Amino acid sequence: MQLASVDPQLADLSLKLIYSAMVVYTLAMFAHMIEWTFGSKGAIAVRSNAAAASLSETVATASTKAAKKVTVTVAGAGGRTTTLTRTAVAGEGATVVTSGRGADEVDGPGAAGTSERADLAGRIAVSLTVLALLLHGGGIVARGLSVVRWPWGNMYEFSCAFAFAMTAAYVVLLAAKKKVRWLGLPVVLAALLTLGIATSLLYTDSEQLVPALHSPWLAIHVSTAIFCGGAFYAAFIATLLFLGKDSFEKRTAAGLSTGPLGTSASIWRRLPAASTFDKLSYRINALVFPLWTFTIIAGAVWAEAAWGKYWEWDPKETWSFITWVAYAAYLHARATAGWKGRKAAYLALAAFACWLFNYYGVNIFVTGKHSYAGI
Repeated sequence: MQLASVDPQLADLSLKLIYSAMVVYTLAMFAHMIEWTFGSKGAIAVRSNAAAASLSETVATASTKAAKKVTVTVAGAGGRTTTLTRTAVAGEGATVVTSGRGADEVDGPGAAGTSERADLAGRIAVSLTVLALLLHGGGIVARGLSVVRWPWGNMYEFSCAFAFAMTAAYVVLLAAKKKVRWLGLPVVLAALLTLGIATSLLYTDSEQLVPALHSPWLAIHVSTAIFCGGAFYAAFIATLLFLGKDSFEKRTAAGLSTGPLGTSASIWRRLPAASTFDKLSYRINALVFPLWTFTIIAGAVWAEAAWGKYWEWDPKETWSFITWVAYAAYLHARATAGWKGRKAAYLALAAFACWLFNYYGVNIFVTGKHSYAGI
């Protein structure tokens, strides 16, 4: 079979589109940062009765030192009013103060009660993210057309597709009316970091694949691996935010004013509750784990077609299996041992570290049959 030649003009266009996407992602990142700076408080703050009296909120206070449910009516942005139930923090005369969040909404940037300036910045950030995603997708398509094949044959192409998958998942969630605009900053930052590494350290010229990769399994196996990587990253971010917010909530309960690692307390107040991040991380990992299992099986089938054996304990195969075991241990601990909170979070971080090493470490530093990094 004669391979198609490389179109240098399309290859050059692809690189220009990727760089353009990076510029727009950068602008989106700054817009998201503005939203985070001036956004809603996002967390329940405990104030004295005197301080609460100066707010345009009607709050029922806890009359005893024991924590109890209270009903809160809040005047939100644009004249909207929401009524919700919250748990008062233990303490005589403690008051629960919110920022206009409804029971069906998630705290943080994009929630009701956000200032007009922050809301405008958030909308601009989302628009810029969508524009960057279109440019990003155009760069990937142009790369594939330049060699007439699927555009994920080496680490540069895989990284571009990986960053695209992360951002696309975020945009899809927004389109589905999910209250996840707060996720925009870490997603855009990760996309920028991934593309920066891809273009500066992993870039290879557009070229044809080695014979072993010319198979329909390229589209099946690698595309599912890309999706799994994006999902695992989202769960990783949720886990990190859970650990930070959980520490902040404990420090707040202890009367300390700063956040984890000495960060401003106002940053953590703009994020959802720690339990929200804990549940989100678990649900994402549980949802994508079967697909990661399929990815490994598809790779084994492809290996048999290309090399005559389903499994040879190649470094990539070995670390894919180690990653599978790590996530299986995490899910098993959550489902059977009842591990939640920080113990489960540490297992999730260890599992993602295995995935990260499987991608960067094995591809760059270890030689094997899967050495297709191109660098």
